[in-house]
Order: sequence, then structure tokens, then C-alpha cells
Amino acid sequence: MAVGTLTTVPVPAPRVIDRRVAGGAMLLAPLAAVPLAAAAGLVVAAGTALHLPALATAALALGAVALGSRGLHLDGLADTADGLGASYDRAKALDVMRRGDSGPTGVATLVFVLLVQAGALTGAIGAGHGIAAAVAGVLVGRCTLSMSCARGVPSARPEGLGATVAGSVPRTATIAIAAIAAALATLIPGLPWWRGVVAVALAYTTAAVLLIRCAKRLGGITGDVLGGCLEVSVAAALLALSW
Repeated sequence: MAVGTLTTVPVPAPRVIDRRVAGGAMLLAPLAAVPLAAAAGLVVAAGTALHLPALATAALALGAVALGSRGLHLDGLADTADGLGASYDRAKALDVMRRGDSGPTGVATLVFVLLVQAGALTGAIGAGHGIAAAVAGVLVGRCTLSMSCARGVPSARPEGLGATVAGSVPRTATIAIAAIAAALATLIPGLPWWRGVVAVALAYTTAAVLLIRCAKRLGGITGDVLGGCLEVSVAAALLALSW
């Protein structure tokens, strides 16, 4: 479920999708995203070796990740922004998010977050640790999914991906994933140990802010909210690693 939901890697469908399977998938999200992180790192390595402009290399790396995830999380970010910006009425906001089109708020938010991601990764490439930043950004963003699906986080709808995964991850497991992410981030090559910890902390904080906002406005999470939280956390992590 983790690989099939978060990447384009062809895998058999799960035999059963229940709360246990859904929670396990969210916990395994960073491992499922390893191919995406590897692709981003390889693109940065190739761009650096070919002496491509740092911004072009960063854009290509982020494009590879988006392609490898079907653009699912970017779509979720745009839909979440449209819903939050459309109306203070919960039902109307959820209806806007359900539509397939993107409004001006969603497009502007998408462009803004992608600019931050690309600009931050460009800075990391220029500073000489672009490969590590690209890999870390992808993986840290997926680590935050367990927080967004932690026990006590409700679903905004009775159906859909949000309803399947909402509240499916034990809080102790969520804390463990965050602690492991912070510990591994201290090993990012070319950077002092605390920079990785700051990247993880900033990613989790940014995702938590959006998560709390959506829970108050929408009544809980949807699949789109998960994608939005993931993308802003990637931007935050890359920003912390950008120099």
C-alpha cells in the first residue's frame, strides 16, 4: 500500500486495506519513497557532473520526484489551498477540494511552494551538498505522514484515503519515526550535525501548522491534506539545508 500509493512503482494491490494496513503504510512511507529520493539524488549528481545551472538541476530533480509520485502530493497541495481559500463553510470547502480543477489560490500556492523548494535546493547545490539535501528532503517529507495520520487526528470525510488512514498510526510510533529521522539527519554528509535536526524539526513544525489549520477548518484530514502537508514539509526541510 505504501509503495502503490506514494510512487509509480508497479506493485500488487494489497489483499486487505484496514486500519492496521493503512497505519503500517504510513509508517513505511519513508522506505517506500527511497526510489524517489535516489532518483532526486542521481539527477542532482548528473546535473552537477554536466555543469548544468544549479536552478535547472534542482528543477529537474524535483520534476523527477513529482513524476515518480504521479504529481499526487502537488495536486493535494493545490486542492487544499483552494479549499482553505474558497469558503469558511466546511461543506463548501470540501466540495471545492473534491473537484478536479485548480483555482487561482491553488495555482498560486503550488507555484510558491515549488519556487521555495527549487530555490532552496539550488542553494544546497551551490553549497556543495545538493545530493544529500535532495535525498533528505524527499525522505523527511514522507516521515511527516505518520504525524498527519496519528491517533486522534480525525477524517474530514467518511470516505476516501483520508478516512482510511486518519488516526491509524499510534502516537508512540509517530514519535519514534520523528526521533529516528532526527537521529539519521545528524549524519548528513558535509553539514554540522545540528543542521539535519533543524531540517527535521522545521519540516514537522510546518506540516503541523497546516495540519492543525485543516483540522479546524475542514474537521480533519483528507488525502489532499496529506499531500499538502508533505509538500510544505519538503520545502521547509530543503530551506533548512539550503546553505
